[in-house]
Amino acid sequence: MHGSSTTGYTEQSTGSPQMFLIEPRSATPPFEQLRVQVIELVRQGELVPGDKLPTVRRLAEDLRLAPNTVARAYRELERDEVIETRGRHGSFVAATGDATQKQLQLAAAAYAERARSLGAQPAEALAIARAALGIR
Repeated sequence: MHGSSTTGYTEQSTGSPQMFLIEPRSATPPFEQLRVQVIELVRQGELVPGDKLPTVRRLAEDLRLAPNTVARAYRELERDEVIETRGRHGSFVAATGDATQKQLQLAAAAYAERARSLGAQPAEALAIARAALGIR
């Protein structure tokens, strides 16, 4: 697969197809392209809790990817609680809400705890976090 993009889909609860686009020439690995697209579709509400994703084998075939590539994307999405795997029943969009928001909250809590343990004042810790985010 050289040069042209490939697409695959999920069957949503509404029955409408949802397209994924993999750009083979992208510097971003295919598993990461897929992972980011699933997260974005969840954020936009185009994939909602309970929507079933295609099997690893089917999506790999549709996208002309190795099954291990799709499996890696699914594993990382499951780790981040974006999707959940229910054994032989398949993989579904998780009902935990916006997983990115949850992960950001966990990261912020860990940062705050570490800043306190280092004796940083809240204003100082906030200034450092803002600088790291590129906010002046």
